[in-house]
Amino acid sequence: MKFYRMMSLEDYMLPCINKKIFGLDCMGCGMQRSLALILEGDLIAAFYMYPAIYSLIALLGVILLNYFRNFKHAYKIIITLAVVNAVLILGNFIYKTFLN
Repeated sequence: MKFYRMMSLEDYMLPCINKKIFGLDCMGCGMQRSLALILEGDLIAAFYMYPAIYSLIALLGVILLNYFRNFKHAYKIIITLAVVNAVLILGNFIYKTFLN
């Protein structure tokens, strides 16, 4: 008797080459799993997996919105979100690599 397992999003995730070669997480480690957690509805676990996921989604949304319909302060919003993302990604990387 054969039992078949349901395929999940994790079966299609790309491995982190940096982690395989050097044994250290990269700055993007956790992003795929975080997005999968959002799609599954676990929003809090997604934040803990990769804290910059929501600001990255907001940045992508503003960029796409500005691409299709230009609005007045798009440049300032995009720059602000980009800086917030850089700080969150770098802070998360430093925390995971050196402080945890």
